[in-house]
Amino acid sequence: MNVRAGIAADALLGVVFATALAFQAYRVAGSWGDGYWQFDCVAGAVVCAIALVRRRGRAWAAVAGLAVAAAAILTTHFVHLPSEPGLAMALALSVLVGSAIRALPASSACAVAAGGFVVVAGSLLAARTPSAGVSPVVMLNGAGWLAALALGLGPRLLAARRRTVAERVRRNERLVLARELHDVVAHHITSVVLQAQAAQLVTRKHPEKTEDSLASIEAAGSDALAATRRVVGLLRDADDATPATPGPDQLGELVERFGCHGPEVRLSLPDDGSGWPPEVSSTVYRVVQESLTNISRHAPHARSVTVSVARERDAVTVEVVDDAPPAPARSPHRGGYGLVGMRERVEVLGGLLSAGPRNGTGWSVLATLPVSTRKRR
Repeated sequence: MNVRAGIAADALLGVVFATALAFQAYRVAGSWGDGYWQFDCVAGAVVCAIALVRRRGRAWAAVAGLAVAAAAILTTHFVHLPSEPGLAMALALSVLVGSAIRALPASSACAVAAGGFVVVAGSLLAARTPSAGVSPVVMLNGAGWLAALALGLGPRLLAARRRTVAERVRRNERLVLARELHDVVAHHITSVVLQAQAAQLVTRKHPEKTEDSLASIEAAGSDALAATRRVVGLLRDADDATPATPGPDQLGELVERFGCHGPEVRLSLPDDGSGWPPEVSSTVYRVVQESLTNISRHAPHARSVTVSVARERDAVTVEVVDDAPPAPARSPHRGGYGLVGMRERVEVLGGLLSAGPRNGTGWSVLATLPVSTRKRR
């Protein structure tokens, strides 16, 4: 869909460029004579063509367009042709400069913006009627350069802000998950200590049972190591209170609270939810909670919601589906940052999360979380 939109935008841009070239040629022929429009038309067409293929390399396209514009300015100044850049070339330069500022690294974007300013200054210096004030050509190019700055910096700053907010959401989610996993690790370490103490007592009275005790210690230690691996890289604020770890048994209360002021919710739970690792149980709860929150915010016309939690061999799947009609506000590119937090939590545990519109109507959030099937000896 994005490729088609880009092709359509470039096709429309090509029509605009062609119209600008024809208009400029007509004006030059009317004011300077029939022999003066060819150079402007050819130079403008070259820069317009470069602008249309800018997606193949925004840096080189911007440099090439600015170089052609600079050469056109010098040529028209010394051979006494109508001033450049003309209307079509100015539009094409705006597209090239704006696109480069929006997408290129900061240093390259600044260099392209400076090059655009040099072209504007060159058109001013090359004007042959300084006593008449600033020529329309210079004003046109100055306005085009300012428009390129605005169109390039606006989306760039917006994208930077979204990245900053998304990173903050991810960090907050990591802190919450780290606190929960901290409790899990503490639980397993306590189990290891208790097993070791029990092994000492058993060994004194029944040495033949030492192997079983060591096997239990090994199992508890392996569980602790697996949980510790998930904590690596996560940060924890020491002053934060340790939260409770909600599980599937709390989903009924969550759904009931949501149903009091929202659409009807059908909840399906497995029979063995109490045996899951705490980090998996809390993540299932968080996915359902965030999904229901998004439904209340972005799908007020939903009539029913289905929450399905299932255990399939070594994985737990949770899916939240509503039947709301499609709405632009629920586009994955325009939504809030709750989805970022959910995905961060799920991926830290080695799972996968997908969210998007269903065929026809409704929205679906599906998370798959791995659950260890290793049995303790």
